[in-house]
Amino acid sequence: MAKQDTPSFKEKKKPLLRRLVYGGAVVGVWSIILGVVLIAYLSLDLPDLENLPAAGASDTAVVVKAVNGATLVRRGPIYGDWISYEQTPRALVNAFVSVEDRTFFKHGGVDSKGLLRAMWSNVRAGGVRAGGSTITQQLAKNLFLSSDRTIKRKAQELLLALWLEQKFTKEQILTLYLNRVYFGGGAYGIDAAARKFYGHSAANLSIAESAVLAGLVKAPSRLAPHINPKGAWERGRIVLSAMAANGVLSQAAVDKISEQPPAVKSAVAGRNIRFFTDWVESQARRLAPAAKGKSLQIFTTLDPSVQRAATMAVARGLNGEGKSRGATQGALVAIDHDGAVRAMVGGKDYGESQYNRATQARRQPGSAFKLFTYIAALEAGIKPEDRYVDEATVVEGWAPKNYSGKFNGEMSVQEAFARSINTIAVQVSEKIGRDKAASVARRLGIKSSISPVPSLPLGTEEVRLLELASGYAAVANGGHSAQAYSIVEIATLEGEVLFRRAPTSPHTVLRSEVVSDISRLLTSVVKWGSGKNAALARPAAGKSGTSQDNRDAVFAGFTSDMTAAVWVGNDDGTPMKNVTGGGLPARIWRDFMTEAHAALPVRPLLADAAIYSAAATEIRRDPQRITAQAKEEVKEKKKKKSLFSRLFGGT
Repeated sequence: MAKQDTPSFKEKKKPLLRRLVYGGAVVGVWSIILGVVLIAYLSLDLPDLENLPAAGASDTAVVVKAVNGATLVRRGPIYGDWISYEQTPRALVNAFVSVEDRTFFKHGGVDSKGLLRAMWSNVRAGGVRAGGSTITQQLAKNLFLSSDRTIKRKAQELLLALWLEQKFTKEQILTLYLNRVYFGGGAYGIDAAARKFYGHSAANLSIAESAVLAGLVKAPSRLAPHINPKGAWERGRIVLSAMAANGVLSQAAVDKISEQPPAVKSAVAGRNIRFFTDWVESQARRLAPAAKGKSLQIFTTLDPSVQRAATMAVARGLNGEGKSRGATQGALVAIDHDGAVRAMVGGKDYGESQYNRATQARRQPGSAFKLFTYIAALEAGIKPEDRYVDEATVVEGWAPKNYSGKFNGEMSVQEAFARSINTIAVQVSEKIGRDKAASVARRLGIKSSISPVPSLPLGTEEVRLLELASGYAAVANGGHSAQAYSIVEIATLEGEVLFRRAPTSPHTVLRSEVVSDISRLLTSVVKWGSGKNAALARPAAGKSGTSQDNRDAVFAGFTSDMTAAVWVGNDDGTPMKNVTGGGLPARIWRDFMTEAHAALPVRPLLADAAIYSAAATEIRRDPQRITAQAKEEVKEKKKKKSLFSRLFGGT
């Protein structure tokens, strides 16, 4: 029998190879099919790739204007000139590439190592947290996609990045990116950002400015230099270090540049103007519900020069005396006698805290609230010359104390008010009925809830600073309501008027004789009483207030042209070191009022009382019968924008 040959190893290997090749082909075909299906699925809701949408096209803009027409703030899209790659400073290109995508000029749209790192971070986080996006991917997202952190959106971003890399050169991709990316403050593109933050074209950006702008895209709203210059510069220094690590900037240059942050272009009244504009925008939504979804112009009452004086006065007070006395926060609001807000500082630094202490915070006004108690007393027949005894007083088991801790015996109502004697204020309140003081406060503009407790005249009930200013303005204008307002008109950018402040009659809230007497009391406070630190080189009146344990200190008062209220304290209620309303707040008030009145003639208090009374009578008689000649006569008398002009929008 013939010997049968045994199959060789090579012969055995052939069927195995055929099976492997066949299996691989099947897997490959199915992979291609699944890949095509997946790409088709991801492409179903992709946008039209041939029509690039405008940057920020879906956003609405809000432009807030000052009383003189200057733009206070613009929220929403702001665009500059298109900056070509050749015009773009090399420092800016190097800064962006170093901090955002070091391998930008080498990869094909996707950084595989960065993507793997991001995937691992997401696995560890249990969701999509990191993106590992290249500049090309960021451009794809900015051009076509939402910012949703989903796997599908990320996959679409990858597809679009590959398409962009095939469609454009690296220089074109970077140019598209730099001219469309969002930098905060409503600025889209490097030129808009350069002009907004530094006041010049992007073509002239310095290395330091380039580093700051490159750092903004990580958190544009939080790091915008006009809001948070400290945070923006800290991020800019990180970018400078990244440039050194990438070999495009020497460490010596980094060290030198890091010593001096670039100067941010100041807004017309400083970045603290945002306390006011935020409040304005919230008011606009209430006044013009139809404005939702529309780009708007909001014309306001704020005076940039007065606002600048307010910002500087608060800053000087808190950075000087406030620092040594433990006062970390402050607020100031100034209004015309009809209630038009001319300046508002809601805190020390808007970049650090956006909480508005002028419109949102309720704090104890201390003895500044005595205004309402003594007005109620004057209305009840008590006279400034009437005599009371400063002595131990007990009401419902509570015994008020004077700030000095002493009792001073018999004195007049005027002296008790000027020296801020608490015991007599409580005696007066109990004599007339404390509910009458609460009623007067509400009549003059206090909207916060007030309870007629025994300690009410000492300002233990919390109110807003803006309300307090309205109450004092009602005295300053001769006894007419002065509800604070900030908006004159709201219109679309196309000119459609959605709201216009209507002419209103000055509503009388105090009798003229009461106004005269309470003004006399308020004047004595500044001349020789507890508010001597607020004295000006012109007639002035006001009242200081200090809460228990020096937690809040207030001074509110007026001249012939303006009313202002100042508060200092700490957000957490921590006591200050012997800060009283007649001290630091009064000095801030004086500092502000001196600058705000620099160009105004000296006039006696209540100089406009007759004008307001005449206007109230005239408008009630015939709202339409206010002639141009009458307006001009009033303007000439006041030597400034008149009541009629403010009421009817004239110039």
